Amino acid sequence: MDQISLCIMTRELCHQLYQGWENDPAIYMDMSLFSPYRYDKDKVDRYFDAKQGPDRVLFAILKDGVPVGELHLKGIDRQKKECTLSIHMQNDGVKGRGYGTQAERLALRYAFDVLGMEAVNADTVHKNIRSQHILEKLGFAHIRDEGDFRYYRYQRESARTPGP
Repeated sequence: MDQISLCIMTRELCHQLYQGWENDPAIYMDMSLFSPYRYDKDKVDRYFDAKQGPDRVLFAILKDGVPVGELHLKGIDRQKKECTLSIHMQNDGVKGRGYGTQAERLALRYAFDVLGMEAVNADTVHKNIRSQHILEKLGFAHIRDEGDFRYYRYQRESARTPGP
């Protein structure tokens, strides 16, 4: 399997990522909201700027030094020791190859070992079966459905309740 890595997203990497971006109609719950993606330098700059802050970390998912997706650890709550994971892959050419799974494993390690989190949350639209499968494969527990979303939680090993 090809190896991927995570690095802190830079403006340059963000532009590289979005120059090859394709919106995925398979995950839109409301297809009236879907439209093909068109790269716009100013919009990418605004997006990058909006994703900076003390309560989040934005990573580029790299394969051979080239961005193929992005991963966010957001809503970082240092008192509760939890955050939310969000991942987006660039296009169908990089989906289904295990890159997202590898990236999520690396992000969990970062959340626990670097940020000191005890739990990582995630959500996915009901339609995104692929993402649900990955979360469950990694050990996220499905905690509830609400509206168009399924919610998941991964407890750090040391914070998990011992079984019977």
